[in-house]
Amino acid sequence: MASLIDKIRHYMSTPQGRRNVEKAKSMAKDPRNQQKLRQFMNRFRAGRTHH
Repeated sequence: MASLIDKIRHYMSTPQGRRNVEKAKSMAKDPRNQQKLRQFMNRFRAGRTHH
C-alpha cells in the first residue's frame, strides 16, 4: 500500500497537481491572503494557549 507521502508525490507529478501548485503559489503572493493566513494563525495560536 502506498504511503500518504507517495500519494502526494504522485499527485504533484500530474498536470492537475502542478496546476494546483501554481495556483497556490500565486494565491500566497496576494497580500490579502497573507493577512487572512496571519489572522487564522493568530486565532489558532490563541486558542491553543488557553488549554
